Amino acid sequence: MPQPPAQVRDLVLLLARVVVGIVFLAHGLQKFLQWGIGGTAESFDQMGVPAPGLSAWFAALVETLGGAALLLGLALPVAGVLLALNMLGALFIVHLEQGFFNSGGGYEYVLVLAAVALALGFNGGTYSLDRLLSPTRSTTTADT
Repeated sequence: MPQPPAQVRDLVLLLARVVVGIVFLAHGLQKFLQWGIGGTAESFDQMGVPAPGLSAWFAALVETLGGAALLLGLALPVAGVLLALNMLGALFIVHLEQGFFNSGGGYEYVLVLAAVALALGFNGGTYSLDRLLSPTRSTTTADT
């Protein structure tokens, strides 16, 4: 099957990074601005999250800063790994016992977010600050 032009691929990756970045940013800011860290920690405690105060800070910071990093295309591998770890923590600590489907509190949503964050973290496309700030690399190699 023919591949789309690189510009189309990079625009699609940019769109995906922006959408997923907004989702993470919104969830992180919700923990800071709507619920507050205290309210988030209380909620985490009720869900059985270990060290709920520390976990609330971790989740809020990772989701806010990681979402912003996805939007900007900055430090993408670090952001992708941290966001994926955050979502996997939510999966194993809170959602796994609820089954697969999100409608019943299951893990499908956090699993998809973890996978997408990881994928975008390691292939965020050309339209990113990472590419702008990194030295240009040749994609061709000489056969010797």
